[in-house]
Order: sequence, then C-alpha cells, then structure tokens
Amino acid sequence: MSARTKVHDENRPRLGHPALGLFRDALREVTTGGPLYHLWMGALTLLMLGGTWAYVQQLRHGLAVTGMNDHVSWGLYISNFTFLVGLAAAAVMLVLPAYVLHDEDFPRAVLIGEGVAVSALLMCLAFVTVDMGGPQRLWHMLPGIGYFNWPDSMLTWDVIVLNGYLALNLLIPAYILYSRYCGRQPNKRWYVPFVFLSVAWAFGIHLVTAFLYAALPARPFWNNALLGPRFLASAFSAGPAFIIVLLLIIRRQTPYSIPDDTIRKLALITTVAAQVNLIMLISELFKEFYHPTHHSESAIYLFFGLDGQGKLIPWMWTAIGLNILCTALLSFHPVRRNHRFLMPLCVLLFGAIWVEKGMGLIVPGFIPSPLGEVVEYAPTGIEMMITVAIWAMGLFVMTVLVRAAIPIEMGVLRWQPSEAPSADSDSSHLHNI
Repeated sequence: MSARTKVHDENRPRLGHPALGLFRDALREVTTGGPLYHLWMGALTLLMLGGTWAYVQQLRHGLAVTGMNDHVSWGLYISNFTFLVGLAAAAVMLVLPAYVLHDEDFPRAVLIGEGVAVSALLMCLAFVTVDMGGPQRLWHMLPGIGYFNWPDSMLTWDVIVLNGYLALNLLIPAYILYSRYCGRQPNKRWYVPFVFLSVAWAFGIHLVTAFLYAALPARPFWNNALLGPRFLASAFSAGPAFIIVLLLIIRRQTPYSIPDDTIRKLALITTVAAQVNLIMLISELFKEFYHPTHHSESAIYLFFGLDGQGKLIPWMWTAIGLNILCTALLSFHPVRRNHRFLMPLCVLLFGAIWVEKGMGLIVPGFIPSPLGEVVEYAPTGIEMMITVAIWAMGLFVMTVLVRAAIPIEMGVLRWQPSEAPSADSDSSHLHNI
C-alpha cells in the first residue's frame, strides 16, 4: 500500500437520510483501494471460500472429520476461542486510559481497538459454532424453545458476557462515528456510561471463560486458582501486542496519525503484562514439578511427554522460549522504543502466547483421561482449513471496520445535506492505498 492520497470530492452534497449516506460512503471506502489492498482482501476471500468448503465437509460427515475423539473433546477450535476472548478483552487497554483516565495519547487509537474487539468476538462465536458441529444445535439453548440453564451453567454465563460485550463494542463506536459523520460532537452523557460498563465487562468476559475451565474439578490441569488472573495477564500482553502491530501498519500505510506516545505506552503495557504472565507461569510450574503428584501428569505430558507420547513438547518449549526472549528484550527501553525491533517482537510474543494459551492449555487438560489413558490429539486438515478461514473472516471484518472508520475520524467523510454543490469541497482520500 502507498501512503499517498488522492484528492477526491468527499464532502459533496448528498440527498436522503444521514444513515443511508454513511452506509453508502462506507461501502465505497471499503470497495475502493490500491492493488495491494485488493490483493489482501482477495487473499482473505479465497481463504474463507476454502474454509467454507471444509465446513461443508464437516457438516456432511460430522465431527469425525476432525482430530477430536471421546478422550479429547476440545481441540483447535476451542483453543482459538479461548485465545480470542483475551484478544477481545484487550481493547480495554485503549478504552480505559482514553475515557476513564483521560489520557490524550489514546483517543485516536481507541476506535481501532474497538474494531479489533468486534472482529475477535465474531471469531469467538464462529469457533464455538463450528465446535458444536453445526449452527442448528444452537436452538437447544434458546429460552422457551430449549433449555438455557442459567444461572446454573457457567457456559450460559459465557454466552451472555460474550454477546453483551459484542453489543457494547458495536453500539459505542457506531454512535461516535455516526455523530462525527453528521458533523456534531458525540454526547458524552449518552455513551460514557456504556464505556464504563464495557471496561468492567472486558474483565468479566475473560474471567468467566477462565472460571468455565476452573469449575471442572475432574480436570486438575485447569483446577487452578491462578487461571483467571493468568488469563488476564496473557490477554493484556498478546492483545496490545496485536494492536501495536496494527497501529504501526496503519501509520505507515495511511495518512492517519498515530502519536508515538500511544505506541510507547501500549508497548509498556504489553511488557509489564508479559512479565506478570511469566511470573504466574513460573508459579504454576513450581506447583506442578516441585513435588509432582498424580494431578501433575497433564503438565508432565505437556512439557516432557507421558507414556512415550508428546506431540506438544516442541511447540510448548518453543513458545516458552519465545515468551521469555520477547519479554526480556522488551524490558529494555531502547529496544522497546525502536519500532524496527518492536513490531517483530510483538508478532513473536503474540504467536508464543497463542500456542501457550491455546493448544498448550486446552489439550493437556484431557490427557490423561480419567481412566489414565493417554490418547493424543492432532488437528486434521479440515480443522486447520476452517480455523484459517475464521481468522481470515476476522481480519476481513477488521479491515472493513478500520478502513471505514479512518476517513470519518480524519474528517474526510462528512454528511452535507445542502442541495447546492460546492466547488471547494475536495479532501484527502484513501483510494490509492
């Protein structure tokens, strides 16, 4: 993409309702761009089409086409779900300083973080749907038709907090962008209370997910009081790391200005959260291995193998090594403040936490089985294609949301109800990007 802009008449007069104008202008923004933009969106579309084919095979033949079995009933799908809940919750690291602490360095990036949260939540819901075997099974949870089982079931709490957080992250940015598109300042009395609610809700969605696992006493690997705090620490490390990479790309490829202080403060949040995450990991390892018991067998399988089985060993040790390396390097101020080092370190840290908090958390909880059997799990090609397609869908949605929001935030897109065209209404546009 090129950072150059094209002079374009964005503020020309429009007829009809402002909401219709916003939809029409946003649609034009997301369907117009340079060759690299179209290549990016085209590649994501192809990945989604490939995943659609794989999902049709899963619907036809059932979950037998996956690597899951009677012993390991959660695999790649739920691993990604767990990780993405943390990515969605990480938007609070922009919302909290921008709206609650009134930090002047964050407002220009906060809507980008909200877009990441919406995309991550949509991916979460998609992963749960494919893991259930098919969307037709959702009716069992519909109140009045099926049995929602609230408040007894932790799963129903998870359903409520995820959908509630999605609604908040859709409505708040939509109101702010619509107000700015109409040329008026958003009324803080209308949306700030919901911002405070979203801050509390962000912590809630990840804690509820952690409690969902910790409440299973037959799975000692998850029956850990540190699980909830560690979920938050890893989320507030991987999430801001992802947002940093996104903000750096936006700053390089678009005329939208992201202050250096925003990147610097997010990098500090990422580093501190990664340090806390490592301390909690060391605490868990001490508990598991200082005096190993029968309940330590899941951790032994994960790090050293059990009964000659250990497919996750290289993945986990690589993830731990990258986690330690990235956290150590980010702890040095000159390294953390140099964007040439910051971006690759954030990418590596994000990947390390994805392994550690995904497959490294979910699969060992089922090994060994309650009967002491060691049955390993490995995702099939169908599972990987569906997983890649869901990630492509999330990145597609995120790109659309960000591309539509940037020109409104820059003041390029504005509603002009006058019927007389103006000759001096040209403004910068992103069509060449």
